[in-house]
Amino acid sequence: MKQDINRYEVLEKITPVIENTAMRFGLIPVEIEFVKENHRWFLRIFLYSSERDVSLDDCENVTRSLGDFMDELIPVKYHLEVSSPGLERKFKSEKEFIIFRGRRISVKLKTPLEGETEKIFKGEILDFDVNEGLKFFRFDDGRELQIPKDNIQSAKLYID
Repeated sequence: MKQDINRYEVLEKITPVIENTAMRFGLIPVEIEFVKENHRWFLRIFLYSSERDVSLDDCENVTRSLGDFMDELIPVKYHLEVSSPGLERKFKSEKEFIIFRGRRISVKLKTPLEGETEKIFKGEILDFDVNEGLKFFRFDDGRELQIPKDNIQSAKLYID
């Protein structure tokens, strides 16, 4: 028997539980996805901490703490994957500019800023505002830039 699952409804139910559980361990869920791949459901949770690197123990603690709760809230068999976002994670939402404030990123623009020819910059996130966009410290010349959010094509964490 085929079961219809509304993944958005499932995400709406499970997100607060995941956020609260992660916070108990001093972690932030950067991304939560519930997807079906090759006829199997996957719940993927990417955790971040501004104070330390996310360890395997952190992932195991969150996994163990979530297990029973998720089984009650998710009406199908699923595979749970809990991990860190990775060293050069591509941003998938605006909230990541806030979560990763102070971190180094590479940002690619749709069109060059006024007076510029380049569209790719490496630097540090100083701030992010939904209306103002990204306040950014550019490494190559030490200037602060204000980049409208509508002009950001992509951004990712950057390491030397």
